Amino acid sequence: MSAWVLPDHLADVLPYEARQIEELRRVLLDSARSFGYELVMPPMLEHLESLLSGTGEALGLRTFKLVDQGTGRQLGLRADTTPQVARIDAHLLNRQGPTRLCYCGPVVQTQPSHANASREPLQFGAELYGHQGQEADLEILELVLTVLKRVGIQNFVLDLSDVRVVAALLADAAIDSGKAHAIQQALARKDVATIAALTADLAPGLRDAIRLIPDLYGDASVIDRARQQLPASPVIASALDELAEIAAQVKALGVASVSVDLADLRGYAYYTGLRFSVYSTAPRSNQQLELVRGGRYDEVGAVFGRRRPAVGFSVDVKELAAMSATPTLHRAIRAPWGDSPGLRAAVAALRSKGEAVVSLLPGHENEVNEFDCDRELVFVDGAWQVRAAS
Repeated sequence: MSAWVLPDHLADVLPYEARQIEELRRVLLDSARSFGYELVMPPMLEHLESLLSGTGEALGLRTFKLVDQGTGRQLGLRADTTPQVARIDAHLLNRQGPTRLCYCGPVVQTQPSHANASREPLQFGAELYGHQGQEADLEILELVLTVLKRVGIQNFVLDLSDVRVVAALLADAAIDSGKAHAIQQALARKDVATIAALTADLAPGLRDAIRLIPDLYGDASVIDRARQQLPASPVIASALDELAEIAAQVKALGVASVSVDLADLRGYAYYTGLRFSVYSTAPRSNQQLELVRGGRYDEVGAVFGRRRPAVGFSVDVKELAAMSATPTLHRAIRAPWGDSPGLRAAVAALRSKGEAVVSLLPGHENEVNEFDCDRELVFVDGAWQVRAAS
């Protein structure tokens, strides 16, 4: 195999796409800042136990592991940034009130999240710590919607769920953790046959309720169906009431398509309440992709000695770039190459004002690449002047 062939699901980012990704990164960070979120930059490498504490088995399987040559301790390349941000909130900032943090950096994963995904996503995320109320959930969702609008994603579906519904049913069933884990995995896959087998020995009411869960998906009317069909439970009632309120609020914010799927339990070991995803169709492949994933994860800081309410979301900026509108070429000024002081001073002055000036090297006067050189720097009447390109 040639030395220049990259491993599967890894790729170089070439100039045109790199510019688009960088411009999106700036939009995302500026959007978060407009909501009061502060930027943090955790390291790529951490001690493995810190990276994986409280995250569940799935993240451990997606994390590259190596040994620190200096200490012999096991390190991990981060596959998700949220545990690091939780550590920062718990140990470095240690604030009493709400803390709003955001980040944007690469993560590395042993397996891609889907067939066409990169194993090196550029992960942007925002997280709000310290407020238990639904106001925090709605703020995070409003930030998600703001981001999507600013990057030009218009046709999308916001899918809502709440892991407390199934957790309450399984708690009432009083089954061991291994069996509960298997049922949750089968529900997440909507594997009806396995669910039937695993629940065969449960009390009829609980058995039937758990078997109903895979069918409780669709528009917001699913919430009313769940109220009618699931057992009476304060936890379930509270979760459904909160889902109904969130669905109503996001519709008021202009979201045309809201769905509910009570069997969406991906990351159930991690989330503690609301869970949401944003799906949109890729323009080139016509494949529906999960662009945004988020929710409430109040236990994430407990392993660091500080359990705080927490809600947030993340998105792969590379995938977002592939879904968003194609950017226009960057406007620039074409200038001749030369070493005269006057020309150099004119070019430097334009660049200091934020203009892009492309000097045409000898023999390459017609090569422009990705810049739209709509103006040119010319010597007229004894001075360098900018005029419309001929």
